[in-house]
Amino acid sequence: MESITYRLDQFEGPLDLLLTLIQKNKVSITDIPISLICDQYVEYIAEAQKLDMDIASEFIVMASELMLIKSRMLLPRDEEDEDDPRIALTDALLRYQQAKEAAAKLSPLYAYYSGRMVKDTDEISVDKTYVQDQDVTSLCAAIRRIIAYNNALERAATTSFTPMISKPVIPVEIKIVSILKTIEKKGIATLEDLVIGEVTLPDLIASFLGVLELVKIRKLLVEDDEKSSENALLSLSTRFILNTDDSTVGESEYDLSAINGEE
Repeated sequence: MESITYRLDQFEGPLDLLLTLIQKNKVSITDIPISLICDQYVEYIAEAQKLDMDIASEFIVMASELMLIKSRMLLPRDEEDEDDPRIALTDALLRYQQAKEAAAKLSPLYAYYSGRMVKDTDEISVDKTYVQDQDVTSLCAAIRRIIAYNNALERAATTSFTPMISKPVIPVEIKIVSILKTIEKKGIATLEDLVIGEVTLPDLIASFLGVLELVKIRKLLVEDDEKSSENALLSLSTRFILNTDDSTVGESEYDLSAINGEE
């Protein structure tokens, strides 16, 4: 048997020693090999006594309990009628393990917060200028108004995106085809021309994304204008022309193969 080198002051009690022995032997708490653990526990107590160590009475009591459990395990028993002699010990070890794990989590919190000083509660004096002339009916009405206002805010937050979510998804590629046809027909088109006729928000967004994508890949060019600026795209009067030099057109993140095929 491997020699035990534990010291008594390392353990907070007999359950701590037992849990250490169980972990050392890599066995399950719910199926303790009581003979092995009992022998190692008694050996530890005996070694401690040889070193003239003061053994706490609780360690001696646990040793006697382990020996009693070991003897009961050796006796023949009817499995259906008798409980496992280890049940009480297993329950105690599981509770101790949970407490030890909780203590390990709480310990750094204690170290972090223990140096803080808690401010005393301020004494709130009575406002002598307040006239308590509101009746219960007025207070209830005020509370109902507050609740109604909060409920209205919650409904607004819930329903803001509902109409848009319920609409079908409009592919940007379809809008790009429509935009190119419009500008090929007109030659020069404003942003308003390219998105006019869109009656739903998803259609409008898809068309606007299509314009941005075509500008990004330089398929559409913004016509030079003395009034143009870096914020020109924000204006509905911004005018676009078609870039006929395909060599300067970049790649799109959308699938424009069908469009190129039509062209």
